[in-house]
Amino acid sequence: MENTKDLTEHSSRSERKRRDSFGMFDGYDSCSEDTSSSSSSDESEEEVAPLPSSLPIIKNNGQVYTYPDGKSGMATCEMCGMVGVRDAFYSKTKRFCSVSCSRSYSSNSKKASILARLQGKPPTKKAKVLQKQPLVAKLAAYAQYQATLQNQVKTKTAVPVEGFSWGNYITSNNLTAAPVTCFKHAPMGTCWGDISEGVRVEVPNTDCSLPTKVFWIAGIVKLAGYNALLRYEGFENDSSVDFWCNVCGSDIHPVGWCAASGKPLVPPRTIQHKYTNWKAFLVKRLTGAKTLPPDFSQKVSESMQYPFKPSMRVEVVDKTHLCRTRVAVVDSVIGGRLRLVYEESEDKTDDFWCHMYSPLIHHIGWSRSIGHRFKRSDITKKQDGHYDAPPHLFAKVKEVDPSGEWFKEGMKLEAIDPLNLSAICVATIRKVLADGYLMIGIDGSEAADGSDWFCYHATSPSIFPVGFCEINAIELTPPRGYAKLPFKWFDYLRETDSIAAPVKLFNKEVPNHGFHIRMKLEAVDLMEPRLVCVATVTRIIHRLLRIHFDGWEEEYDQWVDCESPDLYPVGWCQLTGYQLQPPAPQTARDSQSSSSKQKKKAKSQQYKGHKKMTSLQLKEELLDGEEYNFLQGASDQESNGSASYYIKQEP
Repeated sequence: MENTKDLTEHSSRSERKRRDSFGMFDGYDSCSEDTSSSSSSDESEEEVAPLPSSLPIIKNNGQVYTYPDGKSGMATCEMCGMVGVRDAFYSKTKRFCSVSCSRSYSSNSKKASILARLQGKPPTKKAKVLQKQPLVAKLAAYAQYQATLQNQVKTKTAVPVEGFSWGNYITSNNLTAAPVTCFKHAPMGTCWGDISEGVRVEVPNTDCSLPTKVFWIAGIVKLAGYNALLRYEGFENDSSVDFWCNVCGSDIHPVGWCAASGKPLVPPRTIQHKYTNWKAFLVKRLTGAKTLPPDFSQKVSESMQYPFKPSMRVEVVDKTHLCRTRVAVVDSVIGGRLRLVYEESEDKTDDFWCHMYSPLIHHIGWSRSIGHRFKRSDITKKQDGHYDAPPHLFAKVKEVDPSGEWFKEGMKLEAIDPLNLSAICVATIRKVLADGYLMIGIDGSEAADGSDWFCYHATSPSIFPVGFCEINAIELTPPRGYAKLPFKWFDYLRETDSIAAPVKLFNKEVPNHGFHIRMKLEAVDLMEPRLVCVATVTRIIHRLLRIHFDGWEEEYDQWVDCESPDLYPVGWCQLTGYQLQPPAPQTARDSQSSSSKQKKKAKSQQYKGHKKMTSLQLKEELLDGEEYNFLQGASDQESNGSASYYIKQEP
């Protein structure tokens, strides 16, 4: 009788507890109680070491749903994360497990949304569940999964640059980074959404002594590109345990992920004494708060799939003769950046780095189709396994109509020097090709055979009408050897018997790019395009950005378009596994500065100018091209308007 009474009382308490719980939380009980109750279940398949009874844990009634998500016949509720048989889901689209979830989703009922996601259960009509397992078994399976995942990560993770941390760099200097939405070509650039400060996520709890990986909820305190400064819920204004994490990393999840995945939420050890009812605390804190979309990790994965594959053949600029292209083969793809090996390179050391959307690469046959110079390969037939990249993979240029007033050979303009990207120079159209392409030469420094002419499209943001630099207070580089200074376009046009290219033929579109002065980012050194460096936006002229490489002299700065595929958000290298070059150390800067002052350099014809010293090997290499400084006191244009984009041309 006593045993019957005990069982009855136990059953009554269990029922009362279930009625009072939110589905995910089972009060603020100890791990030992959960372990003992779970281990007695017939459904338990594995056993793990009991967790310390002294540490509190928020539980989910000892049961979680497991499922082969994504398989045929299954569906996931977009409101609460419940997974079940598709036929049992609500509506024709099968997006929700119940009428309640559908209405909550549509009306954006804040509290209902928070509770549903935390509980991991649908409010009313339930979908059929494949199976249930006690929490203890799920923890054991999860621990095994983590061990496997860590073994896999060891082979993929890039070795970070020793001593440099974006988080420390930004925090110690109170810096601001360009938002991910500024980089449409980067992962998540077009689907970042409204991720901002205040968004809540579920992350591993590192302030814990448990042998098993546990989680807690944290809020974003500061965003810097992909990186977020996080603070655990419950620390209020205490920043002592704040930490930086890549939002697109595998350890950050939307609120509700733990409930749906059967992972334990454990408050940090430092603050576990602050509250007796953590369940109520979280519900209060999370009501009305934002979190990541349920499919965030899926979107990250999809945005990091790249169409270019190794062994694809492309046409790319010849870095030793800019006026022509050569055939190259894709050797590797990292974050959308391609390492191309010129087809004739037997030892695969003659390579060129660029992004897959770079204007420097084209499909096989492009040069012939527009009349561009092309170096024929000595290889008469394709090597085994090599194949031409499909034309649709390459960046598209805007269509133009050259039938009316159009560019003509001999017309003058201003252009970014491809051999010295810190300078905008006096230039001439040397040849008009098909489909809107132009061959441009830099006045005063052209090779006799035209081998340093460079191909720009008519819509390129790297060419400008006569007077662009003057109206925007940029130092225009005059022709080498031109003695009549200061340079005046009116006099130069008359002396050379030339005309300026009509203003209306240039690209005047200025997108709402979102960049601001002093924003941090990661940028390719286009004079040494295998390097991605810590950089800063120092000037903005409509859509033109002046990129400064932190720790280096201004003579290394480069003019880059705001939509250049060679600019990336802070954290891009970490996300993709690419090597990031940190700011140059003081010794390297001093050495480089003294060298550049002692010697005047001549321009090289190779598309690879002044090199930086990498973090692994410091080299004494000199700057190609002369040093030019900006006019002092010039105000930069950050608006998107084009009213003052050009000056009126003198007759």
